[in-house]
Amino acid sequence: MNVLLETPDRYGAYPRLEDAQIQALAAEGQRHRTQTAEVLIREGEENYDFFVVLAGKVANVDGFGGDERVISVHGPKRFLGELSLITGQAAFFTSQVREPGEVLRVPVDRLKAVVARDSTLGDLILKAYLSRRSLLIGRGAGLRIIGSCFSPDSRRLREFAARNRIPYQWVDLEKDQDAETLLRELHVRPEQTPVVICPAGQVLRNPSNAELAEAVGLPAPRPGVTVCDLAIVGAGPAGLAAAVYGASEGLVTVALDEFATGGQAGRSSRIENYPGFPAGISGGELAERAVVQAEKFGATFTVPARACGLQERGGNYVIKLDNGGEVTARTVLIATGARYRKLDVPRFEEFEATSVYYAATLSEALFCRDDPVAVVGAGNSAGQAALFLSKYTRVVHLLARCKDLGETMSRYLVDRIETTPGVETHLRTEVRELLGGDTLERLVVEDEHTGQRREIPARALFVFIGAQPCTDWLTGQVTTDDDGFILTGPDSDEPGPQRRPLLQTNLPGVFAAGDVRRGSIKRVTSAVGEGATAVQLVWKYLQSTGRVADDAAATLG
Repeated sequence: MNVLLETPDRYGAYPRLEDAQIQALAAEGQRHRTQTAEVLIREGEENYDFFVVLAGKVANVDGFGGDERVISVHGPKRFLGELSLITGQAAFFTSQVREPGEVLRVPVDRLKAVVARDSTLGDLILKAYLSRRSLLIGRGAGLRIIGSCFSPDSRRLREFAARNRIPYQWVDLEKDQDAETLLRELHVRPEQTPVVICPAGQVLRNPSNAELAEAVGLPAPRPGVTVCDLAIVGAGPAGLAAAVYGASEGLVTVALDEFATGGQAGRSSRIENYPGFPAGISGGELAERAVVQAEKFGATFTVPARACGLQERGGNYVIKLDNGGEVTARTVLIATGARYRKLDVPRFEEFEATSVYYAATLSEALFCRDDPVAVVGAGNSAGQAALFLSKYTRVVHLLARCKDLGETMSRYLVDRIETTPGVETHLRTEVRELLGGDTLERLVVEDEHTGQRREIPARALFVFIGAQPCTDWLTGQVTTDDDGFILTGPDSDEPGPQRRPLLQTNLPGVFAAGDVRRGSIKRVTSAVGEGATAVQLVWKYLQSTGRVADDAAATLG
């Protein structure tokens, strides 16, 4: 007789509740006797309930009803679900009873009431759910994206899922022998790819980012809010900090981002110098925690939402979106950050869609597993990328123009790079040519000191060579310097007796924080500090104009 074993609790993902915690939950829920094969949570289901296993065993299954994979098995005193229960996304796996027993079923709104009274229980559940999301991403559960590795749209969809921490499985038409069979079953021709199979079973043929976001339940605008107190454009570290502080202090807060929360920091595989995380944390995980925290206080996020214009209307500011929508706000925080610069070399645009990356996370690493790759840059982002990629690739060529990495990179990264066998550092070196067929195969590099050129193998190119501010949508509205960075505080002052606050632009009630602002320190912690500071300036502005919301005044006044 086969014994169904529970999945061990690792990383705090599958803890057991204490008797007192179960009793508190029982007061808000109902007990239910379970039968073998009964489904408690189904893939694709939205707004599902919180379950505690009291007796018997429950398995979490990916691909239920088809090519099933058991993700985990849980017995008494463990709870089911993952981060989607909190964020409102559709469930990414099915929870099925494998041994009959009993469960406690608690509606989500009642769960929130319990954790509001018991912060220890709330912290336990949140930590477990964050860990479970990370485990799901590592296992390739959730969505299935089917396409060619040579397709720019396949890469776009994979990047969107990865950056938004949506679990997915990649099915490569060039490498997976079952891919064509799967497409025939779906009545999809290879030229119609990429396609996305969602948890609920719907098939999306080359969806836009917005269509994919809607299908998986990414946050949408909150209905009923016509004018918000604070609209944040850009959800990187500065924007996320402002969302947390703005919402926690009673301001009606809406945050928008064109692609994903986290900004450039969200692309980092490991941030090791952020206070409070001595073992380091990925940028994506850090952003995910901040989003959950901000939403707990009532902030609203909209992704994807690309701002394409700003104008004053009736004493408020209107942010125009590329889909025709608008967001009206009493104040605006511009936290759009900066985008990485591109290499000015022949054939760069040709290879950019298939072989060039501006981030080094697990998604990119799996794309070029066991292949030689090159990282261009000499800052912390380049160093972090080289170290992370060395775990997955044959060799990482780190190409830097400087003669000493210590000039531009933190010492702890330089030390680790020098002792990592898989990283080969090339100083005073620039890329001159990209070579290959459909995808990148080799680089021609030049030693700036000797002028000697040579070829090095590289199937992928990671570029971290500085950034340019994302301010093109503000032309003619907000004052910038010649490079496009926003001028704030004294820098934006016109002649006169009054000086503007440090983060205020030339427009009253419009502020800027993070990498988009001239003079900012390009570090995650400083961006977070500016985002938090901006909220206090926002509140003072609203108070001075007599327009602060009643609930905010009660909280902050």
